[in-house]
Amino acid sequence: MAHLWPVRAWTLLAASGFLSCWCDAARTSASSRGEQGASSVERVKRGWVWNQFFVVEEYTGTEPLYVGKIHTDSDEGEGNIKYTISGEGAGTIFIIDELTGDIHATERLDREEKAFYTLRAQARDRLSNDPLEPESEFVIKVQDINDSEPKFLEGPYIGSVAELSPIGTSVLKITASDADDPSYGSSARVVYSVPDGEKFFTVGRHTGIIMTAVADLDRETQDRYELVVKATDMAGQMGGLSGSTTVTIVITDVNDNPPRFPQKMYQFMVSEGAAIGTPVGRVIATDADMGENTDMSYLIQEGGELFKVTTDAMTQEAVVSIKKPLDFESKRTHNVVVEAVNKHADPRFVDLGSFRDQTIVRVSVSDVDEPPLFQPADGTVMEVQEDTRVGALVGVVTARDPDAKNKPVRFSIEHSTDQDMIFHIDPDSGAIMLDKVLDRETAGWHNITVKAVEADNHTMASHSSVSIRILDVNDNPPELATPYEASICEDAKAGQIIHTISVVDKDEPQTGHHFYFTLAPEASGNRHFDLWDIKDTTAGVRTQRSGFNRHEQNVYFLPILVGDSGPPSLSSTGTLTIHICGCDTAGTIQSCNATAYVMSAALSPGALIALLVCMLILIVLVLLILTLKRHRKGQRMAEDEEDMRDNVIKYNDEGGGEQDTQAYDMSALRNLYDFPEAKSASRLAGGPAEACSAADFSLFKGYIRKKVEQADADLSVPPYDSFQTYAFEGASSPALSLSSIHTLSTTSEQDFSYLSDWGPRFRQLAGYYAPGKPDEDGS
Repeated sequence: MAHLWPVRAWTLLAASGFLSCWCDAARTSASSRGEQGASSVERVKRGWVWNQFFVVEEYTGTEPLYVGKIHTDSDEGEGNIKYTISGEGAGTIFIIDELTGDIHATERLDREEKAFYTLRAQARDRLSNDPLEPESEFVIKVQDINDSEPKFLEGPYIGSVAELSPIGTSVLKITASDADDPSYGSSARVVYSVPDGEKFFTVGRHTGIIMTAVADLDRETQDRYELVVKATDMAGQMGGLSGSTTVTIVITDVNDNPPRFPQKMYQFMVSEGAAIGTPVGRVIATDADMGENTDMSYLIQEGGELFKVTTDAMTQEAVVSIKKPLDFESKRTHNVVVEAVNKHADPRFVDLGSFRDQTIVRVSVSDVDEPPLFQPADGTVMEVQEDTRVGALVGVVTARDPDAKNKPVRFSIEHSTDQDMIFHIDPDSGAIMLDKVLDRETAGWHNITVKAVEADNHTMASHSSVSIRILDVNDNPPELATPYEASICEDAKAGQIIHTISVVDKDEPQTGHHFYFTLAPEASGNRHFDLWDIKDTTAGVRTQRSGFNRHEQNVYFLPILVGDSGPPSLSSTGTLTIHICGCDTAGTIQSCNATAYVMSAALSPGALIALLVCMLILIVLVLLILTLKRHRKGQRMAEDEEDMRDNVIKYNDEGGGEQDTQAYDMSALRNLYDFPEAKSASRLAGGPAEACSAADFSLFKGYIRKKVEQADADLSVPPYDSFQTYAFEGASSPALSLSSIHTLSTTSEQDFSYLSDWGPRFRQLAGYYAPGKPDEDGS
């Protein structure tokens, strides 16, 4: 038989009447029940069995809101158990009755701020404060109510859709957020709607996608719409909360409008003298579209022979300008048909009609006084033989006045283009004649500029270039290209080509050059060399025999006659110089001089002696130059040493002042300047000593007075110029000497006895600085 142990349990009573228990249960089990007479009891581990507390948010009562009750089976109502809670909000938001275990909420709760609170419960002995049960955790969950309306958090919303879009075209998606609990009821279920009467756009009830409701949205009619969208929770049921937002929908442009000219005809006037490229006028076609859909190009359908049209990219205007010169006398009015065409035509809207338009531009030409016109206008080319006689006609230029009056024209040649005055022109007829002899070899072309002016208005002038080509006549004979020279070996074979010669001719016959080569008549008996005509401008020189002796004759002069084909045929004679040279076995030329060949065999004794003498002279000269340099260097070193010694003596040889009577004669130093005032003072004083002091005093007094007067009289001299006068001391100056010689009288502890070891040159200085040594004083 099983035994049931006493049960002690936590009981949590929720405010809603739901009962949750944490139980410390004793489970019984019988092992071998029925087989064994004995029974066994199994005590399981005590555990908490619990559930959640629920409390409604937004409680508006005046008393604390009852949440639930904590109770344990140990509590027999005697008041010896104390209940406590800890955790989130314990003691502030949530309070507990220690005696009964009742939990109350003291503040208004908001699930959107915090959805649940986690706390811990504890039952203790009131007297000993010892825990009766282990601490256990429980949750107080805030139960949601529909207290938050949907909100559009991503606004403001701006969308766009192209005009003429089909029905149902998506514009944009909007989303409203509801802070209520989406897992509890329908508080957070949002649906979307637009106000009644909205005919252009709709919104998906559950998706929030805004779509077009019509297919004829026209940007040119209205380019912006303000759409109000409402979001309602509780799935749109009655009592649900709602929020709204305004969506701006911009209608974008498509190319659905063709260009149109405001006028069907435009009239402009231009002078016939206007230059090519001069704008005649501007026209523009309008397009109701915007952006690149208004880009258009202009074409000329009629009248494009004299005019052209371009598009101004900034203003989209058609600029009609002159393509060719206009002539009032030929045609006074021109009609130009200009067509405007959209650049970016949309094939979806071709059925709306032609996306082009035309207008007529009527151009009236006004008459002006024009300069003469040359015929032909682009210049004239003339030809003349270079042997044409002076005064002959070269050619005629023609020009006329294009105006209706047809005034007479006068011609002249611009002097800058014919400074040598080779040509002149008849001012009335325009005939160009030759004034000087021509030479094609000097100048093959002459380019001159002819000026034509109206006879009674020289400001109306025009110019034309005339190119005169000088045609060649055969007046220059052909000549050898250079003074040719050739060299051959003494053992040359017969028929060997030793040189190739060519000719030049300054003339340029129209049929080309044809030359012939032959030996001059004076060389007709020549048996050594002959000519071989290779081609029109070159010929080869060959040997007629083999073997030459340069000791007999080392140079041959071969006269060659060169002639051209004319007419008339001209010729000239040139000379080829041929040297006979000695060669080695390989045929390489060694020497072409007979004397040099003899000298190359051996040198004479006299030549050897002369060569040796020259070498000896050169060696002697080199030795002399080296010796002189060394001698001069030694002299400079001796002079440098001597100068250094003298400088040392002069630098260190210092006197001892007025008391030093051995080194200098002080009387001579005092009498360097013979002052008149000193002499007169000496005579007045009656004695040398009195005269000396009187002279010294009067000397300085007068000197200072003189300097002061000069400084007072000269305003441009700064005051410090007279400072130099105080640098001079007289014989009886009370100022002490600044010389280092008197340092022996100071209290310096420096020992100058080492000066006695520096030799005789420093003996005097050692006497001043080390006077205690008798041997140095005696010296």
